[in-house]
Amino acid sequence: MIPLVLIPGMMCDARLFGPQIAEFSGRRTLVCAPISERASIEDLAAGVLANAPKSFALAGLSMGGIVAMEVIRQEPERVERIALMDTNPLAEDDDVKARRLPQMMMVRDNALSAVMRDEMKPRYLSNTPQRENILDLCMEMALGLGRHVFLKQSRALMDRPDQSDTLRGVDVPALILCGRDDMLCPVLRHELMAELIPDARLEIIEGAGHLPTLEQPELTNAALTRWLEA
Repeated sequence: MIPLVLIPGMMCDARLFGPQIAEFSGRRTLVCAPISERASIEDLAAGVLANAPKSFALAGLSMGGIVAMEVIRQEPERVERIALMDTNPLAEDDDVKARRLPQMMMVRDNALSAVMRDEMKPRYLSNTPQRENILDLCMEMALGLGRHVFLKQSRALMDRPDQSDTLRGVDVPALILCGRDDMLCPVLRHELMAELIPDARLEIIEGAGHLPTLEQPELTNAALTRWLEA
């Protein structure tokens, strides 16, 4: 079976894909590619490619989806199918950049936990019974990665390119997936991506916000299975 490369979102590690690793690891090679060591989307994508199999299926969530789009821009011949989850193909607009700079200043002053707690975590998830446990996991992942990763990833997101033209050129099986209640990367953004990619499949996960891999793992795994087997 074709290997599956997973790229986590900002301040997340492989635990973001815990239910997917449990579901798929018995049947195919899985690689979870960290995006913590470089300060541009282009360099992060090059790092993923340097450590990925020769050809692979590629799935990224949030910032991981942004990196995944750059991966397929750089070396499309290696990507056999692509899943973009709760992400954004557009360059960062000025309003978001303006909000990001104070966060970066706080994190430089050792206030990473406060930024995650007060400004980012409340926007992540749908109101489900597992919400608090997932928020706790998000905090654990963020604190484990640390402030230097936050600053590098923030800079990379601020300077990221628009990938609309990249998506227009995608000619492999493509899944566009998001939680119905995602406030960071809303459904309209995913409808745009599905329109840009020829023959893309759009799946909206009910009862999920920005992290459907954890909020609704069974529904997300079913959608990923359909994509992998298409």
